[in-house]
Amino acid sequence: MSAPGIRKTYRIREAAALTGLPASTLRYYESIGVITPISRGASSNHRVYTTEDLDLLTWVSCLSATGMSVSDMRRYIGNGALGADAAPEQIDLLMAQQEQLTLEAKSIVLRRRYVALKIDYWRAVQAGDDSRADRLSNDARSMADDLKKTKKR
Repeated sequence: MSAPGIRKTYRIREAAALTGLPASTLRYYESIGVITPISRGASSNHRVYTTEDLDLLTWVSCLSATGMSVSDMRRYIGNGALGADAAPEQIDLLMAQQEQLTLEAKSIVLRRRYVALKIDYWRAVQAGDDSRADRLSNDARSMADDLKKTKKR
């Protein structure tokens, strides 16, 4: 058992390993205000992460994994201290991210269909099936326009 009042702390390398975020990212998130400044060791002046810091960094890591922008992560984490008063903005941030992920998923489906279509095209070319290759080429042109539209979003 640990003595009362003694808290486990972690150096940046340990924090990086436990959160899955590189040390450079931990420093970056601190420097731009995604997370509050990390306390420093009295003698070494190295960053000293607490369990609470690691919990927060785990949430930040999860938000980052969703593709959330750094500015939105900063707002989301900053709002966390406000509790229920921040709920409407938190919901808005998360719903916007959910919509972005939905658009990305649709884009991936479309890109996969395009690649499959091009595979079929080249198989038709290989087989000497010119009429099928022409039809698939026209389908690919049409789909290419849809792909361009998804890139603009």
